[in-house]
Amino acid sequence: MDNNHDMRRNPPGILLIRRIRGKDWSFTTYRYVVLLVTFIAYTAYHASRKPSSIVKSVLDPDPNGNSTKFRPWPVGHLFIEKEPVVLSSAVDLDMFRKNKGWAPFNGKDGTSKLGEIDVAFLACYSMGMYVAGHLGDTLDLRIFLTTGMVGSGIFVGLFGLGYFWDIHVFWFYLLMQTVAGLFQATGWPSVVAVIGNWFGKRKRGLIMGIWNAHTSVGNITGSLLAASVLQYGWGWSFILPGGFIFISGIIVYLFLAAYPEDVGFSGPDHGSTSEAQTVGKDEEAQVVKECKFGNGQNGNFRGSSGSRKSIGLVGACLIPGVIPFALCLFFAKLVAYTFLYWLPFYLSQTAIEGEYMSVKSAGNLSTLFDVGGIAGGVLAGYISDKLKARATTAASFMYASIPTMLLYRKYGSMSKTLNIVLMMIAGLFVNGPYALITTAVSADLGTHSSLKGDSRALATVTAIIDGTGSIGAAIGPLLTGFLSTKGWDAVFTMLMIGAFAAGLLLSHLVVVEIKEKFSKECADGGGGHNVAGTASQPLLSGEAQ
Repeated sequence: MDNNHDMRRNPPGILLIRRIRGKDWSFTTYRYVVLLVTFIAYTAYHASRKPSSIVKSVLDPDPNGNSTKFRPWPVGHLFIEKEPVVLSSAVDLDMFRKNKGWAPFNGKDGTSKLGEIDVAFLACYSMGMYVAGHLGDTLDLRIFLTTGMVGSGIFVGLFGLGYFWDIHVFWFYLLMQTVAGLFQATGWPSVVAVIGNWFGKRKRGLIMGIWNAHTSVGNITGSLLAASVLQYGWGWSFILPGGFIFISGIIVYLFLAAYPEDVGFSGPDHGSTSEAQTVGKDEEAQVVKECKFGNGQNGNFRGSSGSRKSIGLVGACLIPGVIPFALCLFFAKLVAYTFLYWLPFYLSQTAIEGEYMSVKSAGNLSTLFDVGGIAGGVLAGYISDKLKARATTAASFMYASIPTMLLYRKYGSMSKTLNIVLMMIAGLFVNGPYALITTAVSADLGTHSSLKGDSRALATVTAIIDGTGSIGAAIGPLLTGFLSTKGWDAVFTMLMIGAFAAGLLLSHLVVVEIKEKFSKECADGGGGHNVAGTASQPLLSGEAQ
């Protein structure tokens, strides 16, 4: 009976490796495997979202360039001169669209239809996040994540099959993206929950800051995969990334241990005391020792995938800090996703050194915003670990992004070099708090000390925070479409107001952290390594006891 129970918890791939090696991995090795598998998983999620942005110019072609030869940086050139196609009349433009595009997206309303598909995807993604988070805390995270990835792969691939099946009905593509958005919602709450289960609070910010690079790696990977096969037909640009996330889902099923308990760390027959002591040289030792030796009940799984209690949405919202961080992320993602969706268009419409760059060059250049974002995520995580103050770090980054965006708008057009430098700095400050809140903060709150016993809320809390942020991610680009007709100064004003609002919403938590920091220093005692006395402990206490 125990053997069947153990077989059901252990991923099949890990069981096979155990049999081949004749022994189990160490706790540290499992951590590395979890980091790698979840990194691959969310890289695949983001890669499968990129094809639509690459293929848009083929479905609804721009007469000012030949988009089918587009090869994104770093494979292609960074700057490409604009080569306009001269069309003598509106009739020529209609003929160009009909010959080059793909119905129903190559008509006069093609751009709006592509926009409707994006909004449908983001709306279903953000709404599905709330349900997915609760399910993630209720169901086996490994199975749940696998289902989401396989489902995403199927529907992304089906969108591409519309090319081979010669489908020209708008509702088909709308339906594929809508269902894909629902499956995509399973990803983020699940991977953050898994990382939170394996890593304690002390180094969580830095670890998750580095790990969060999968977002940008996925964006670049998706662009490269989609562009590499575009010449063979735009359908392949969806099928290839769809296959990537499908195969990654199989890897998750085979090798992802969602909880330490799932691979036997609750039983006294796994591991040794010396190993627990080796791993547990900081406050995480308590977590490892609990996993190794349980609660003194011989061989019982204290909280494996199938036996953990879940928490409802209302209960998760009542955890101190969840609502302020969720609202902060609403504005943070509004700013970040406006850059994601509109930065290439802005660059193509703005003269740099007195010259306008092509759409291709603008797309190449905009990827550097993500490079700055990677550095921002790592830096924000490292600083928040050192200061033990997540809210203060996030708010500081958001406030710092305001003058950065202002400088970018005013002086980014003076030279290409200055544009790149200011863009990367803007990416650093904009994406830093976005990465911190969606990773380390969500994991901290999901293991808050107010959650007693086995009741954990990692996936639910992550879903509430990122789901709220995703609503902002949908609203920002929509507002930009309206405001850009009035001028780009109006767009940047909106972005700066959004950044200010994001920082302002954390004011109470910042004050609490600063007060506790000073009160701790005044009380003295030298216990700087005591987690119970850290500045952010009452709000973001790490591990459930």
